[in-house]
Amino acid sequence: MLSTATKDRIRFIQGNEACAEAAIAGGVRFFAGYPITPSSEIAEILSKRLPQEGGKFIQMEDEIASMGAILGASLAGLKVMTATSGPGFSLKQELIGFASLCEIPCVIVNVQRGGPSTGLPTSPAQGDVMQSRWGTHGDHPAIVLCPSSVKEMYELTVQAINFSESLRTPVILLSDEIVAHLYEKVEFPEAADLKLSDRPRPKGPPGEKYLPFAADSLSGVPRIANFGDGFHFNVTGLIHDLDGFPTTDPGKTENLIRRLHEKVNSRLKEICLFETENLEDATTVICSYGATVRSARHAVREAGQKGLKVGLIKLKTLWPFPDFIFEKLEKKVKTVIVCEMNMGQLIREVERASRGRFKVAGVNISRGTMITPQEILEKIERAG
Repeated sequence: MLSTATKDRIRFIQGNEACAEAAIAGGVRFFAGYPITPSSEIAEILSKRLPQEGGKFIQMEDEIASMGAILGASLAGLKVMTATSGPGFSLKQELIGFASLCEIPCVIVNVQRGGPSTGLPTSPAQGDVMQSRWGTHGDHPAIVLCPSSVKEMYELTVQAINFSESLRTPVILLSDEIVAHLYEKVEFPEAADLKLSDRPRPKGPPGEKYLPFAADSLSGVPRIANFGDGFHFNVTGLIHDLDGFPTTDPGKTENLIRRLHEKVNSRLKEICLFETENLEDATTVICSYGATVRSARHAVREAGQKGLKVGLIKLKTLWPFPDFIFEKLEKKVKTVIVCEMNMGQLIREVERASRGRFKVAGVNISRGTMITPQEILEKIERAG
């Protein structure tokens, strides 16, 4: 029999609500946003919940201002988040690049909907996969997490906050309309069981020489002081030196850009989250992410009942792309089928990672509805 304390932690909850509650649990105390379908519930819930937890909520005049507001609050020392969908995500891109270069911790939730342009505001899609990686200009790293259930919406929101804080980088939570509006039973973890990360702080007191962009020798991540705490430093969207002031020196430029990439790429095994099923005997493997995983898993089970040897790779991290998963597939794997609610985006990464060792095929739809298990099963049967 469940204890009263456990019962209180079990809720039948919507994906967007799980995201909002996870933000609170993960330590977010500042949210700025602009209402946009299908992410609006996140802002609505946090407008009530954050003040209850001593936090601040601001509805800004537009998406660009929302992004700027969370960056300012983050530099002041708070854990921060914003939420949006396709058109708003496009507007945020320049400041996402600013956050990447200036190493400002922040989480951006993008609840995908049909596009391009205004598209299908209330329908699901997965058309922002490449934009989440390459949307802002310049040579930058990216961390993008993708939930396929309400439980994962909670877990990956907390994980996104942790990555953003420990690595001083923007992290994107790439959800979709189905997961956002899905209701499922979720057991929230005890607060004491949550592993939370905080940004690295200066070791010395204000007044000592402080270099805001000098990487720690062990972590490779600079220590960040709060604005207003007495540390003097500069933040600019220009390429900068260790003290934060602009530089055009080729060597310093190269060192900065390489370090931004290295702090992510050196932690691939930690950042690249995934699950596999039935890979041991599989000759065909389904690769999917987000809401499409739900149809993919159903199709894999049906295929197994028909005697077909089919496995599943569920990606929770889309970027950095986990090449090593596909490099380690058994030689018996002949085909990998990538299922996406778009015209074929992540399939390009799977093809690259395959290096010709297996055939790569896709199940791709962009009609505002979910891929069905039957559509995937038909592709499996054609693959043999």
